[in-house]
Amino acid sequence: MSLLANRPVRSRPVGRYAPSPTGKLHLGNARTALLAWLQIRQLKGIFILRMEDLDPARSVPEYALQILEDLHWLGIDWDEGPDVGGPCFPYVQSLRNHLYEQVLATWLAQERIYPCACSRKDLANLARAPHGPAEEGPPYPGLCRQLSPEAWREKYQKKGQASYRFLAPEGLLTYTDGVYGTVCQDVKAVVGDFVIRRADKVTAYQLAVVVDDALMGVTHVLRGDDLLSSTPRQILLYQALEASVPRFYHVPLVLGPDGVRLSKRHDGTSLESLRAKGISSEAVTGFLAATAGLLPSPEPLAPKDLIQLFSIDKLPREPFRVTEKDLKLLGL
Repeated sequence: MSLLANRPVRSRPVGRYAPSPTGKLHLGNARTALLAWLQIRQLKGIFILRMEDLDPARSVPEYALQILEDLHWLGIDWDEGPDVGGPCFPYVQSLRNHLYEQVLATWLAQERIYPCACSRKDLANLARAPHGPAEEGPPYPGLCRQLSPEAWREKYQKKGQASYRFLAPEGLLTYTDGVYGTVCQDVKAVVGDFVIRRADKVTAYQLAVVVDDALMGVTHVLRGDDLLSSTPRQILLYQALEASVPRFYHVPLVLGPDGVRLSKRHDGTSLESLRAKGISSEAVTGFLAATAGLLPSPEPLAPKDLIQLFSIDKLPREPFRVTEKDLKLLGL
């Protein structure tokens, strides 16, 4: 695709951390950021920070600034990002919509995507129908793609807006994850034709993350394993862009004492909260390194002290549950 012709030539590995400014950075976020940073610094590569603020209803500018401050406090730096610039500026997704629109226009002309005017009622009816196992509800069967032009126009007039769906090919997609090994998924059977732009014209995460990683020359994607099931869809989009597929590493998440994935509800585990209690960044880093198998037990260390200790093989394959004892060790 001609859009990729303008991307910078990279001679070193490129990794990134791409937080969403929808809440405060907590221990789980910080752990993923630390591991992604350690991997790329060990490879002597380029580390990018990108702000994924696609959804205006959920993104808060103050959180974006807080994330930058928290990462700096932790000792994580980046070579390119919103505050330092770089050859792929801007590093804020809400400022990159023109790029996503170019891709949509090209794929629409190539008939890789199609508009969908299915209402919530239509999709709810699908959910009630018998279907096989699917993590995100039943696969979308291409209802709008099968309509005649006249039937489509009538359906669109009732709703007044349309999303865009990517036409998923049939067949099994297989790739190798750096943590989970061989991963297989039949996207057509599991998800169906999937949304890449919502009806309210907000670009879907699946499209934006692929376009940005492709344009920025990202070679290594280390992120939480909650995105493992999204990866086959993203690989299809890389292929449609005719872009190189990065190496993926999906690491298990950090859970709170209640056994639930860390989130805004666990405010006491936010870096802002830890800082306010006088806990040092080195203590936090050492704790996170121990949860990732890089240290036998927590000890205060800066991220740079862990670069040579990093190894994908050391990472646990199960989620780490923060216990009350762990919180006490951190001084909480």
